[in-house]
Amino acid sequence: MHSLARAASAAVLVCASTLSLTACSGTVGMTPAPDSNDPACAAVTVRLPDVIGELDKRETTAQATGAWGDPAAILLHCGVEPIGPTTMPCFTVNGVDWVRDDSESPVFRFTTYGRTPAVEVVIDNREASGSALLDLSPAVSVIDQTRSCLNPEDVTG
Repeated sequence: MHSLARAASAAVLVCASTLSLTACSGTVGMTPAPDSNDPACAAVTVRLPDVIGELDKRETTAQATGAWGDPAAILLHCGVEPIGPTTMPCFTVNGVDWVRDDSESPVFRFTTYGRTPAVEVVIDNREASGSALLDLSPAVSVIDQTRSCLNPEDVTG
């Protein structure tokens, strides 16, 4: 009976070790943005949604970041350098202006326009639904907007 208890104890130890390793492997390795320590980024981070579409939020290794999906299909960095005027598409989602860089399609990079610090969201459209910016805009909107997107008609008259 003593050896049976020892075998059961060993099995529990192996299971516990496996679970702890599995939990650690779920963390997404990320690098913080240059201004990730800005207090506005903390305000964004605490408001990030637990789910985007059908993708669950995951733990990350860097301050002011977020990741959703397994593998991660949506990555967020708060504290990136704000972008200036650009010819890239700029549009508003739930009161937040976003500039879209589609140079790496089907992976799209969206950066807030007119907010400091800026927030960048990278979305792999092969894995993520189209609701990411809708779901993230309420969290990002806590950063004050100082400039807005312009339509081509605003510039050309």
